[in-house]
Amino acid sequence: MEDDSWRLKDFSRLLENSRRAVVFTGAGISTESGIPDFRSPGGVWSKYSPILYDEYISSEEARRESWRRKFDDSYGFGGAEPNRGHRAVEKLVSSGKVSAVITQNTDGLHLKSGVPETKIIELHGNSTYATCLACGLRHDFEPIQKAFQSEGTILDCVACGGLLKAATISFGQPMPDGQMRRAQEETLACDLFIAIGSSLQVYPAAGFPKTAAQNGAVLVILNREPTDLDCYADLVLNSEIGATLGDAIGVK
Repeated sequence: MEDDSWRLKDFSRLLENSRRAVVFTGAGISTESGIPDFRSPGGVWSKYSPILYDEYISSEEARRESWRRKFDDSYGFGGAEPNRGHRAVEKLVSSGKVSAVITQNTDGLHLKSGVPETKIIELHGNSTYATCLACGLRHDFEPIQKAFQSEGTILDCVACGGLLKAATISFGQPMPDGQMRRAQEETLACDLFIAIGSSLQVYPAAGFPKTAAQNGAVLVILNREPTDLDCYADLVLNSEIGATLGDAIGVK
């Protein structure tokens, strides 16, 4: 207990001394909102086989299964609200302490917590809307869901007729160049990099904490379990995310 208290004070001190911090979040910050982890034992991928990007493109059956999972809420995103951890991150952003939130999550909870969209870098996309794979036009889910569930119809893009897909990055789908570039720029510009709730095993996204440390930034890793990058960190906290962030930042 005494050791945990010391680590929390050290974390608060590092935050106070930082002029430009970056927050990097993984699934662990959202599990406290009831969203299941995808990769852990008992997680989503132990129940459902991922639908590969090439499968989605080439197979109507794969597209139909993808939309069924989405609209049945098979992945457990429905009704989730930001938790204490998200609110703490929002406070850091609104105070000007954090310049960007780089996230592996697709649940949209950082935006829902009040973080401006311009401050959020979504490396793995967003599950709260769809995009056209041909022209990139953004589509709301409502008409797509209505057509699928009432008529069994899979809608195409209203602008160009291209395939629509939830705006998440599937296995085998190229990472978004713009978001990756922004994440790299923010990582190299920060003096404090805070990795929260990520196993730091999924690359290339997991490379950013190491890049920050090697560029001279202070690296803090907050995760319930140890990670392979702990050896690069100046401070490691293996504790509950919402409580730790909330106590350090003063958010209920």
